[in-house]
Amino acid sequence: MKPFNDDVLAYTEGLKDGKIQRAYRGIMEFMSSLRSRLEVTHPDYVVSALYAGYMDMTYFAFTPSLLKEKRLKIAIVYLHPDHRFEVWLGAINRSVQKETFKQLEGKDSLGYKRGEIKPGEDAILSSILVDHPDFDAKEMLESLIEEGTLKFIQDVVRIVNSAFLDEQGSVLCR
Repeated sequence: MKPFNDDVLAYTEGLKDGKIQRAYRGIMEFMSSLRSRLEVTHPDYVVSALYAGYMDMTYFAFTPSLLKEKRLKIAIVYLHPDHRFEVWLGAINRSVQKETFKQLEGKDSLGYKRGEIKPGEDAILSSILVDHPDFDAKEMLESLIEEGTLKFIQDVVRIVNSAFLDEQGSVLCR
């Protein structure tokens, strides 16, 4: 393993031309703009603060109340090293995450990737929204992310409804 100081020197060298700072600032501005757009256009959703991350991921939650009632959340995530946007079904804590994994066991995930219960894994279900996004096409990128997220939410609600049926067969969340 390389000494930490070597990593700091490489980091310092990478910052000298200003590209890393401009890119990071641009990503944060894009995510803030997307968050604001969704908050305005979907006032019935709960929108969290922006989590900037450690240059690994940046995200915010964008959750309809019916999933929030189940202590679940939807996260719109930019994965910095992968240069892509994903949408995740997550939970408010590990206990709810574990219970939700259990409830979804054997259920049709409609082709969405299933997460695993392990340290550092937050997604119960996930989907790639945009791989290698073009940040210069801001409006189109925001629209693609919004449309993909709304479709994911619609599908997740169907999945969750099928998983959380009570003994009488009535839907617990709508």
